[in-house]
Amino acid sequence: MAQTHKVLGQSNPAATTLTTLYTVPAATQAIVSSIVICNQATASGTYRVAVRPAGASAAALHYVVWDSAIPASDSIALTLGITLAATDVISVYSSSSAMSFHAYGVEIS
Repeated sequence: MAQTHKVLGQSNPAATTLTTLYTVPAATQAIVSSIVICNQATASGTYRVAVRPAGASAAALHYVVWDSAIPASDSIALTLGITLAATDVISVYSSSSAMSFHAYGVEIS
């Protein structure tokens, strides 16, 4: 099995919009080692992260972070080790359009 260490996804979502950060390709597994959230705004904000198995519609049980605070002009790194199967989806949400999300890890195919 080939292992590819890479940037899995990057997104600067619209405010208050659940947005896909990463979808595991078909015939692939992934391990998400970290997600970094960067608040580029001059005001604090909040963010959410959901893991949706097989691309299921977002529900309360999928959230691993819910409305966590992030200070103005700051970044937060989440060290996770989330294991994902083909078609699983990581979605993100922020209170402002001045936040970016970055997922790093390994794809196994």
